[in-house]
Amino acid sequence: MGHTPTAADLRNRLVNAILHDVPLTAGVERAMRTVPREAFLPGISLEQAYADQAVSIKDNPLGGPLPLSCASVPSVVAMMLTQLQVRPGDRILEIGAGTGYNAALLAQLTGDHGHVTSIDIDPDAALHARTMLDRSGHQHVHVMQRDGLTGAPENAPYDRILAAVGLWDVPAAWWDQLREGGRLVLPLRWRGQTCSVALTRHRDTLISEGMELCGFVPVIGQDGEKTTTLNTGDTIRLVHDEDQTVDAAALGHSLADTSGIEALSEQRIGGEESFDGVWLRATATDDRVCRLHVLPDALTRQLLLRPALPVRSPALVDGSTLAYLTVHRENLDPKRPHRLGAAAYGPHAHKLAHDLITHIEAWGQNRTAVPRLTITPAPSPTTASQGHVISKPESRLTLAY
Repeated sequence: MGHTPTAADLRNRLVNAILHDVPLTAGVERAMRTVPREAFLPGISLEQAYADQAVSIKDNPLGGPLPLSCASVPSVVAMMLTQLQVRPGDRILEIGAGTGYNAALLAQLTGDHGHVTSIDIDPDAALHARTMLDRSGHQHVHVMQRDGLTGAPENAPYDRILAAVGLWDVPAAWWDQLREGGRLVLPLRWRGQTCSVALTRHRDTLISEGMELCGFVPVIGQDGEKTTTLNTGDTIRLVHDEDQTVDAAALGHSLADTSGIEALSEQRIGGEESFDGVWLRATATDDRVCRLHVLPDALTRQLLLRPALPVRSPALVDGSTLAYLTVHRENLDPKRPHRLGAAAYGPHAHKLAHDLITHIEAWGQNRTAVPRLTITPAPSPTTASQGHVISKPESRLTLAY
């Protein structure tokens, strides 16, 4: 008769699997092995609680594709906690209470002499987190129901701020709440993609010390990221920033009335190899970068050439011309059988496809490189030598390789 795995067995198995792919600090590993995730997810099985996947705890009342609140993917939680570099005794602010599990991990990391404040805009999420933290013996964690964009100044200043929701901009209110030398980790969205960025405060500048691709439920209250449909069936969409001009009618006309062209790069990838670095590399020099989202019906009807990833492919938009990343399987290199390319539609299709190929080749020169990101409050001065600037209402991002 086989042994039925206990919660501890499943917890250790999950952490072992995470360690295979994600380097963790000893403190984060210990916290992940200690805090029972199932205690924060009542009503689901132990197997579900210890699968490396997100668990929705409240659906979006507006019917959107993303839940209003969820328990994040455990490997992403572990990665972000490692980025945060919590020390014993730290004062911590968490934006997005979720289930309360993250706050329990943070309390474990900061110890008896630290302090954790966790806030959530949704009253049901805040109540759930408070209840689960009380039941699991974490009564000392401070949970508040409030808009995360305002922070929690009454418990500031903080040594660490962790956002467990996707941010499009860095709120001005957070600057006065983070200590000099303190660290902010947040899933930051720009040009249609999201990276978990670790930033250290140096007076009026946040300087990155690493970034990892991730995806998160967006924070409520920031609407600088837009979605524009390009066809009558709403099956071809562009996700872009508010400072980018997108002519939906002109692009829709190009897709419907012009033949797509395709160009191939010299870059090949393996079956499990990520090419998201192409996207990141392009955002550091090019303001035309956005995200293409194609629904299955558009592919079935062959309304356009197949993108690399239909739900999220990097794209360039220039007036009535659209170019986006493609992937083709070849048999020239068994280790890297897939070749990256660019499909394009519109009057300047060849030019825009070439521009995207240039970004692909630049990424291919150093595939693991990430840009240095500096963030300053807006408005703030800029100089031409700093790098590529993306201005947002409350902050200014500067990217440089």
